[in-house]
Amino acid sequence: MMWLSVVAFVVAALAAGGVVRWMRGHAAMYADGMPQRFHAGDIPRLGGAALLLGLASSWLLGMVQSSLGDPGSLNLGNWVSSWLVVLLPAALGGIVEDMTQRLRVYYRLGLTALSGVLAVALLDMTVPRLGLPWLDALLLAAPWLGWGIALLAVAGLPHAFNIIDGYNGLAGMVALIVCLALAHVALQVGDRSLATLLVCMAAATGGFLVWNYPRGMLFAGDGGAYIWGVVIALASISLVQRNVEVSPWFPLLLLIYPVWETLFSIYRKLARGVSPGMADALHLHQLIYRRIVRSVFHDDDAAQRMLMRNNRTSPYLWAFTLLTVVPAVLFWRNTGVLMAFCVLFGISYVVAYLAIIRFKVPGWIRR
Repeated sequence: MMWLSVVAFVVAALAAGGVVRWMRGHAAMYADGMPQRFHAGDIPRLGGAALLLGLASSWLLGMVQSSLGDPGSLNLGNWVSSWLVVLLPAALGGIVEDMTQRLRVYYRLGLTALSGVLAVALLDMTVPRLGLPWLDALLLAAPWLGWGIALLAVAGLPHAFNIIDGYNGLAGMVALIVCLALAHVALQVGDRSLATLLVCMAAATGGFLVWNYPRGMLFAGDGGAYIWGVVIALASISLVQRNVEVSPWFPLLLLIYPVWETLFSIYRKLARGVSPGMADALHLHQLIYRRIVRSVFHDDDAAQRMLMRNNRTSPYLWAFTLLTVVPAVLFWRNTGVLMAFCVLFGISYVVAYLAIIRFKVPGWIRR
């Protein structure tokens, strides 16, 4: 497992370095007038290509190792190639958008939905239970509901990660933390093959973060967000589907930040009469950037000040993520406790959002 993670890290880091070295000229083609733009300069958005190379290299080498005797008992059989097939429509669609800036939103939604359909068809992905007796009985009586939830998760989580991908290290570190938490529980229940895939995903993300945080020399783009979303959705469903002792609310609590950010964003846009697909600058991380992170720096260069404020935004959200990851890892068997923490997060998010909007943030939080 460890050597595969090293391969994922090295390949992703080298590929990312290559993108930084040779794709800066292409980055000059990106539009400047985007509401979600909080950086200066021309930065390549092809981190997803580096992630895909690192991930595919490690997974394929794992398959070769398993076919030659599997000394690590990882059991990475041909089913891993099916994971790659499921991943490709969403990943390649995101990368094409990062290259051209011309792939419309509904095409990208269609490609992530195609990944969801392939997950159900090729991997038999389903959500067999939800931890509540009456819902579990309903899923047993109507299996198509479980398939529909799995399809929605695989199709929707990539876009949730894309929404929180706004500042250096934010989405990448959230994905890394979630992957390691899922891998930890997978090892607790003896699912070494799933843990291996997740550790490789975390390692490839680490290779990307070498170039993304703190300097912001490379962005993940839609491709990177879609890769994180699809892989984590597949792993979350598989963990619950293959291990009955894992509560289905464990992955939901792990991912409640990007999921809730997406749902809340849809709600506030509809409330204002705006299309949910319209980009804006009112997400929680963007408000933290503008209203909490203070620009107290000695350097007078505007680009340097923007970069420093960008870097100082992400740790607030890392801490916010850990507030859900820690209880999720501690109580991964206990559905009732996990549900309570999900409700607590939703309330805390809304309270924090309203406090920032109304300029009622305590002084000790601003720095």
